[in-house]
Amino acid sequence: MKRLLFLLLPTVLFAQNDSINIVKKDSTINAATAHYIIRDSILTPTTTPFKLKPKQFIIPGVLITYGVLSTVTDSFKKINFDTRNEIIEDHPTFRTTIDNYSQFAPGAAVFALQAFGIKGESSIKKELIVYAMSIGISTAIVVPTKRLTHQERPDLSNNQSFPSGHTAIAFASAEFLRREYWNTSPWIGVAGYAVAVGTGILRMYNNKHWLGDVAAGAGVGILSTTLSYWLYDKFHIGKNEKHQAFLFPGYANKQFTIGLVKRF
Repeated sequence: MKRLLFLLLPTVLFAQNDSINIVKKDSTINAATAHYIIRDSILTPTTTPFKLKPKQFIIPGVLITYGVLSTVTDSFKKINFDTRNEIIEDHPTFRTTIDNYSQFAPGAAVFALQAFGIKGESSIKKELIVYAMSIGISTAIVVPTKRLTHQERPDLSNNQSFPSGHTAIAFASAEFLRREYWNTSPWIGVAGYAVAVGTGILRMYNNKHWLGDVAAGAGVGILSTTLSYWLYDKFHIGKNEKHQAFLFPGYANKQFTIGLVKRF
């Protein structure tokens, strides 16, 4: 349990501060200019496309690498088994279905806040498209990887353990919430990440995933949302909104799919 918190909780802290550039206002910056000077880890104004930077891949890369190592390296496999055994020893009969719903909670919070008049960084239309792309990308990565790796679940129910899909969606949702409401309050993003970490922990307490599965799922989720904002802005900025279409990958019914969102 301590290992899981040590691995995942830094994500909450560091993800809140990735690529932050603090700009001090002075007499040479008027209010209109200051409005467009924002952190590069958050959505930039509609006139400036979201840019991918190498440092945005550090945290997802570390988490995914740890997860992969846990499937192929004996020392990391031992951590998986030791963590699982510790959980079972302390909570042998624990079972819950909360994780089936908590994975979507941070994403739902974005639209709930909008409904209560607390505006995020984007319009509702953009949020819907970005979140749909994020879930689609996560699914397109997770499901085929499960079939390729054949990692057996801790409860021996099947060999679809790596990576954790619930955790991937939970962290995609948390990163979505963070990006939309960092300027409103950083604590909103922290709360979203706390729910995501909790979802990963519950997957382990339900004996459905190893520690490495959860770590990799967290990395995939953060990466998926980052790519979604980049893809949206890449095809949106400077285009004629009347004829825009957005494509994103997905996986359903054992087949790869391509999602289409078209603006009319």
